[in-house]
Amino acid sequence: MAKRYLFVKDKKHLFAKNQRRLNPIAIASGIFALGAVGASWVLSKNLWLTAPKSTTPEATAIEALPDRKITQVLAKWEQEARTDLFTFAVPARFQGQTLKEIQLPSQRKLIALTFDDGPWPVTTGKILAILKKNNIKATFFMVGQPLQNYPQIAQQVVAEGHALGNHTWHHWYHAHSPATAASEIEKTAALLHKTTGFRTYLFRPPGGVLNNGLAHQAKKQKYLVAMWSADSKDYSRPSVPTLVRNVLKDAKPGGMLLLHDGGGDRSHTVQALPQIIADLRSQGYQFVTVPELLEIADKELKASKLPKPPTPK
Repeated sequence: MAKRYLFVKDKKHLFAKNQRRLNPIAIASGIFALGAVGASWVLSKNLWLTAPKSTTPEATAIEALPDRKITQVLAKWEQEARTDLFTFAVPARFQGQTLKEIQLPSQRKLIALTFDDGPWPVTTGKILAILKKNNIKATFFMVGQPLQNYPQIAQQVVAEGHALGNHTWHHWYHAHSPATAASEIEKTAALLHKTTGFRTYLFRPPGGVLNNGLAHQAKKQKYLVAMWSADSKDYSRPSVPTLVRNVLKDAKPGGMLLLHDGGGDRSHTVQALPQIIADLRSQGYQFVTVPELLEIADKELKASKLPKPPTPK
């Protein structure tokens, strides 16, 4: 969904203003020097290559610049892109909220698969392969310590189009002082951005604990505290049939399903995932990321408050 991430304001029109002087290869080399991951995501979404040709005075003025000046402009935009290009904006109505599910006025059968505690060797890759085979995008709530150890896996998650969430640095359950809570969130956020180019405002507290200072700190920073409506309980390694039942019995439109790709042996999760996907699809569900779910709900809520058109006479 094109609006899931905020593109540098008005720049996409300028990128496309002159295909002769600012060709896609040159632009990709300059603007997306921050990493092939970011470039592949934006190119796949056609955020700027398909933008209409700009006829604004600003575009005309830049078009007339010598190549040296154009290079300087591109360098400035690159710096802006490093902080703005991949920022996920939680719609205002959801900022600072704690939600187990996202209410959809339409009750459309949309549901979000979420995975906690990664990135993790072997398991995350196997889950990504299953999601890719089924053409599904999910949301991965990452912990800072394994992210530090396996940055390339996090980059793969982003490269394949999945969304990210913050799951603290240490995955501690105990009470936190305000300073410690801030560090747990901000240190992970900084590494997520450095590793993947993304800034996320989705937060999930370890163990779902809401009273140890972490959720309070996240809400102060306008994160959405994303809980879950269905718990697979895969952390206790139930049998595969039990794991599947745990998810299906509480699945609902607008729901967020809790599974784990990291934190231990997740082989049962890997085995259960294809069955979970097949059973939910047979019930008419479509899979979306948490950011997509928020965006769809926000649009539906706005539309539901529009005045009804007058009745034709």
